[in-house]
Amino acid sequence: MIEPHATAPPGSPPPWNARGGPGGPAPLPVRPGTGRFLVLAGVFVCAACGLVYELELVALASYLMGDSVTQASVVLSVMVFAMGLGSLAAKRLRLLAAAGFGAVEATLALVGGCSAMALYAVFAWTGDWGGMWASGPRCLLVAFSLATGLLIGAEVPLLMELIQRVRRQDAGGAVADLFAADYVGALVGGLAFPFLLLPFLGQLTGALLTGAVNAVVGGALVLGLFRRDLTRRARGLLLLGNALVLAALASAAVLVDDFERAARHAVYGSEVRVALRTGVQEVVLAGGTDGRPLDLFLDGRLRVSERDELRYHEALVHPAMTGPHARVLVLGGGDGLAAREVLRHPTVDRVDVVEVDAEVVRLARTDPALSALNQHAFGDPRVRVTTRDAFGWLRGAPPMAYDVVVSDLPDPGITASTKLYSQEFYGLARRVLAPGGRLVVHAGPVASSPRVYWTVERTVRAAGLRTAPYRTGGRQPGFAVGADRTADRSRAPLDWGFVLAARTQPRPRLAAAGPRPHVLTDTSLAAGERAALGTRIAGLPASTLVHPRY
Repeated sequence: MIEPHATAPPGSPPPWNARGGPGGPAPLPVRPGTGRFLVLAGVFVCAACGLVYELELVALASYLMGDSVTQASVVLSVMVFAMGLGSLAAKRLRLLAAAGFGAVEATLALVGGCSAMALYAVFAWTGDWGGMWASGPRCLLVAFSLATGLLIGAEVPLLMELIQRVRRQDAGGAVADLFAADYVGALVGGLAFPFLLLPFLGQLTGALLTGAVNAVVGGALVLGLFRRDLTRRARGLLLLGNALVLAALASAAVLVDDFERAARHAVYGSEVRVALRTGVQEVVLAGGTDGRPLDLFLDGRLRVSERDELRYHEALVHPAMTGPHARVLVLGGGDGLAAREVLRHPTVDRVDVVEVDAEVVRLARTDPALSALNQHAFGDPRVRVTTRDAFGWLRGAPPMAYDVVVSDLPDPGITASTKLYSQEFYGLARRVLAPGGRLVVHAGPVASSPRVYWTVERTVRAAGLRTAPYRTGGRQPGFAVGADRTADRSRAPLDWGFVLAARTQPRPRLAAAGPRPHVLTDTSLAAGERAALGTRIAGLPASTLVHPRY
């Protein structure tokens, strides 16, 4: 709540040098009460814009580079540090508070508004250069975080001077009013970003609009309320600067769709057919027509490639089907490809698929190329699809309900997936296994990430199951399957790792009476088991919800 005006003690020195004398209020075009309200309203809007810039950088860094905990920590810590530096630097501008604030807001609008496009451009066109530029997108992220933090930090001292120029107030009351408006504005910006800007405008347009609002409010506050504090030359320069910033932001907004299409083609190639952002992730389908292989990307990571998906899905599903398999649960697998392999076993009575993203399931049903690849698995009456988070769904699942549980989930290093590779998660999976049931887990690449792979294996054992590790080779290079959205430049063999688990010691093999896989054989399965065991890392701790190890 804004406190009423309190007069400073007699004899207190003024914190400014007014143009008309050693102290006193600024000559305003409105009454002091109205002027003070307008300054606090400006604080409110600028704070909302500042928090949107922070969230834009965090979200875009997570989308483009992966591992959201790391990216969020880097962005926020650098910005908070830079805000302190900005506050110190702004002390030199206090005697020119109006002009300084106007310049800071115009610069902040340009930097914050264009940050998303600049980061996306660098990632799209230079992200696969490697060499000295391998960390280029991350360096640019830090640079934008630093610049944005410096400018946001400079706002508070200058606004403190401006609110005191309107009407003299004791320091404690002025600080309380200023920070109240600042924090409420931050709340509004923090809620507007995920619920309005991101779903309705997207990352790029949302940042540009925020920059435009920032420039208009900052410029209007200074040129409208404090114009008599500025020289004619300063007013002209500030007006020109804001006009150029708004022109740049408007031009970028007009071109944003073309820019996004060009950047998407730079990342995924020219064969992109479907590109959409769901409430969960970015989904891109490329190829799949005119004899070109289909690729499915989720948040920039190559999740399915028609060139090699058969190796992955056969190795994932068939070793777990040796034994009772009338009732099968697939966790993840919204593309329908794991369900396709399960349905090749004629004695399967029911397949429950639990997928968090309804749009992936929709594409698996309706996209001609993807539905043909999964052989219309979701049209089979034995398949039932539930759109829910796998962890939450397992908590309410009936015990001992499934003969086979297939965990077809993204890499454990991705922050959103970490809980799905925890001891608690595997404990829930164990609870739904019928006597003699088996669990199979996709555990990431073995050769390039052995520590992650063996942490998954250790975590499954910690949940009370016995394990049999194995791997299969043949993964296509070019895009990461791990936590980072960067091209896979590892010289290690490209493979997938799996963990087969049961209450009794399991053995990776194919069912004697089952269908013959196209690629997988008992010989290759045994070789994959030996290859995985040869990379074992002993003594690793299990990963839990409160202490993730990936």
